[in-house]
Amino acid sequence: MASSLSAIVISFLFISLTSFPPWVLSVSFQDQFYKCISLNSDAPIPFSAAFFSPTTNASSFNSVLQSTAQNLRFLVPSAAKPLLIFTPLVESHVQAAVICTKEAGVQLRVRSGGHDYEGISYTSGMKSPAPFVLIDLAKLRGVKVDVADNSAWVQAGATIGEVYYRIAQKSKVLGFPAGLCTSLGIGGHITGGAYGPMMRRYGLGADNVVDARIVDATGRVLDRAAMGEDFFWAIRGGGGGSFGILLAWKINLVPVPSTVTVFSVPRTLEQNATTILYKWQKVAADKLDEDLFIRVLISTANSTAVKGKRTVQTTYNALFLGKTERLIQIMDKSFPELGLTPKDCSEMSWIESVIYIAGYPRTTPPEFLLQGKPLFPKTNFKAKSDFIRKPIPEKGLQGLWKIFLEEDSPFMIWNPYGGMMAKIPESAIPFPHRKGVICKIQYLTAWQMEGEKQKHVDWIRGLYDYMGAYASTSPREAYVNYRDLDLGMNNNGGNTSFFRSIVWGKKYFKKNFERLVIVKTKVDPDNFFWHEQSIPVLPFKGNGDGGKTLFH
Repeated sequence: MASSLSAIVISFLFISLTSFPPWVLSVSFQDQFYKCISLNSDAPIPFSAAFFSPTTNASSFNSVLQSTAQNLRFLVPSAAKPLLIFTPLVESHVQAAVICTKEAGVQLRVRSGGHDYEGISYTSGMKSPAPFVLIDLAKLRGVKVDVADNSAWVQAGATIGEVYYRIAQKSKVLGFPAGLCTSLGIGGHITGGAYGPMMRRYGLGADNVVDARIVDATGRVLDRAAMGEDFFWAIRGGGGGSFGILLAWKINLVPVPSTVTVFSVPRTLEQNATTILYKWQKVAADKLDEDLFIRVLISTANSTAVKGKRTVQTTYNALFLGKTERLIQIMDKSFPELGLTPKDCSEMSWIESVIYIAGYPRTTPPEFLLQGKPLFPKTNFKAKSDFIRKPIPEKGLQGLWKIFLEEDSPFMIWNPYGGMMAKIPESAIPFPHRKGVICKIQYLTAWQMEGEKQKHVDWIRGLYDYMGAYASTSPREAYVNYRDLDLGMNNNGGNTSFFRSIVWGKKYFKKNFERLVIVKTKVDPDNFFWHEQSIPVLPFKGNGDGGKTLFH
């Protein structure tokens, strides 16, 4: 296949790495990679069906690159692009991809859903990026539900919505406790933990995984028995892109009532929102029934009291695993400040509640979940996260509102913890944010014009600085699936230092980071699966304690 020599030469002028096999630097990279895949997999594959090159089929390449990517910040012309996009059709293609990228000496990026907040699953945040191939798992999306076993095997490229729909097809009283955003790819979602509206009753999605299939750094496909318990522990909440390429999860299904109840109740500052939110912090985690999940969506709105004035609106968005009558009894006893009435509530099936909680109109048919479409259009955004362990006083909330109203399109989501989340030990899986957490806060800002980035990024960093007085400490915790490259940033646009990685490693994983590094060093000693915040390998060995002194 022909390609532009000048384009290849120009692109490699900006590459800092120099030790590549000759065929990587040739104009026929995609030809050689295709031949390598064909030789190392047991299923033939037409080039046009699964290989997308910026030099031979640019329109298809751009379409696939942009297909699931949600953050426009990483789709700008200046963003680092892959040499090639490969969309495997069978597991052996993934094995071959590992073998062939290693042979080529290029990096590998892996994408299952495209919701990566910092784009590192399909681009590079480095100022001098090395060449890389993108493996997009979107065509590996099978879901096999076994009602008799209360389990399902789900391939990494399936969306959460697809998984929910396939479960509901087989049973009206089984579900799975994972995310609220139905267009998430389940492969990467569970690698970070996978929280959702049933977490207070059943824990995280990662807490309910019983087996997995993964391609390791040597190209082998391993299940739980073959990988061993340390490896299996690490991939359930240890973050994506560090240990291998996740092919499929085996998940435990959980019982759900035939009828559940939902509500969305807005309250503005003029409607006593500050006092209500302060009380919510006191009851949401450890005073409310485990069957009740009430998150708070916070945005701006037009004031009804003063024309032309903006105000803060808090919306209490809930799922209750039961009927309205019992829900009202719980709310009247534990959270009467919200003033919930039966008219605010809607009873429906669990699969209908999935659509409701995701923000779609109630009239949306469940089949819509098979389309994998996100609720909002692509935009530029930046996000951060915090965990709150002590209620933020009303004075602190008032200061937060002042900063919040300075931004054009600010948004926050406060997710309650407690219940089962407080009962599972911090070390059970790498996700450590458990007992004592009141809620997790996600901060977001979005903008349309590319040139506005710095203004909005500066704003959210300022907001994050303000919230430092109220967030968890030692460490200030963060959620790995809300990837934030500000944490432990170096001057090269990413984290390449082991000791810098301890900064974000402790925030994401607390004490579990040490064990993750030890597992990584064992299963991928050459650090083949690398990105800007992948788990690092130990920089040296032989200190007699497995490297633990490096963390203190």
